[in-house]
Amino acid sequence: MSKRQASGSGRPLWMLAPGGVLMFVVIVVPLAVALYVSLLDLDQYTFRQWVHAPFIRLGNYSEAIQRSNLLHSIRISVGYATIVTLATLPIGLAAALATQNRFRGRGLVRSIFLIPYVLPAFVVGTVWRIILQPDGIAEHTLSRFGVSEDLWLNGPRSFWALVIVQIWASWPLVYLLALAGLQSIDHTMHEAAALDGTGWWSKLRYVIFPFLRGPVTLAMLIAFLHNVNNFTLPFVLFGVPSPRDVEVLPVLTYVEGFQNFRFGVSAAMAVFSVVLIAIPLAAYLRAVRLDVGQA
Repeated sequence: MSKRQASGSGRPLWMLAPGGVLMFVVIVVPLAVALYVSLLDLDQYTFRQWVHAPFIRLGNYSEAIQRSNLLHSIRISVGYATIVTLATLPIGLAAALATQNRFRGRGLVRSIFLIPYVLPAFVVGTVWRIILQPDGIAEHTLSRFGVSEDLWLNGPRSFWALVIVQIWASWPLVYLLALAGLQSIDHTMHEAAALDGTGWWSKLRYVIFPFLRGPVTLAMLIAFLHNVNNFTLPFVLFGVPSPRDVEVLPVLTYVEGFQNFRFGVSAAMAVFSVVLIAIPLAAYLRAVRLDVGQA
C-alpha cells in the first residue's frame, strides 16, 4: 500500500519533468551563460576564445553604470512603460464595458478592437514610421489644426511618438483581460443591483470593479513588463542608433553588443534588464500570495 501511495504521489513530479528540463535548457542555461559573460572582458578581439577571456569580475557592471547611458535608458524605459500602462487602462476598460452586452455587430467590433494587438510589432513600427516621417500624414494632418511642424522621429517629440504608438498597439491586452473578468461576473449580481435601484456609477464601483481587480492587475503587470522590455517597436520605428529621448534599455543593450561589440558590457546590461523585470513580477506574486492567504 505504501509503495502505491509513493508511486501515486510521485507521478505528478514525473509529469513535470519534461517541462522542467525544457525550462532549464531555455531559461536557466542562457541566464547562467549571460551571468558568466557579464564577468568577462569580452569584445571582438577575445570573442573567438571567449572561454579564456580575462575575468574582470564586476568591471562590466561598473562600466555600464559609469561610462554608458544605462541609467538614462532605464529612466526612459520605466517612464515610457509606466505612462503607456496607465494610459491603456481606461481605454481597455471602456472598450470592455462597451462590448460586454449583446448588440448587433458585436463580434465584428470585438475583432476590430483586437487588430492592433495581433499585428506583428515589425508591421506596426513600419506603418507608424511612414505616418510620422517628415512631410508625412501626421505632420500634414496636425498642421491643419495649428500644431507646428516638427520632427516626430527625432528630438523631444520622439518620446511621445513612441508612447502614442505603444498605446495604440497594447491597449487591447487590457481590453481582453477586462472583458474576461466581466464575463465571469454572475448575472444574478447584475439583477440584484437592478432590483436595488443601484445607479450606473455605484454598480461599477461596488459590483463590477471588485471582480475586475485581479484581471486588470494582471493585465497591467503584463503590459508593463512587455513595454519595459520591448525591442522590436523602438528598433523599427527609430532605427539604431536611436535618438537619445527614446534610447530604451533593450535597444542600448543591442547596440553595445552587436554594433560596438562589447559583449561583456552588453551582457551586464541584459542582467540589469532581468532585475528590472523581476522587481514588479516579484511584487505581484507576493501580493497574489497574500491575497490567497487572506481568502
